[in-house]
Amino acid sequence: MFFAHVLNQNGNWDEAEKLEVEIMEKRQQLLDPDHLHTLTSMGNLASTYRNQGKWTEAEKLEVE
Repeated sequence: MFFAHVLNQNGNWDEAEKLEVEIMEKRQQLLDPDHLHTLTSMGNLASTYRNQGKWTEAEKLEVE
């Protein structure tokens, strides 16, 4: 998760997105879709989507 944050901060949004999607999916499987850590990873991914101008994808995650 920290590595995804570093990628995001350095503007490597495509790489950060791939890693954040993987983290989110694993947390949904292992923890619970409503677990705090899962929701945090969804928020992180939404932020990365916003940085890339992917407004629709970001909004979907934020609504969840």
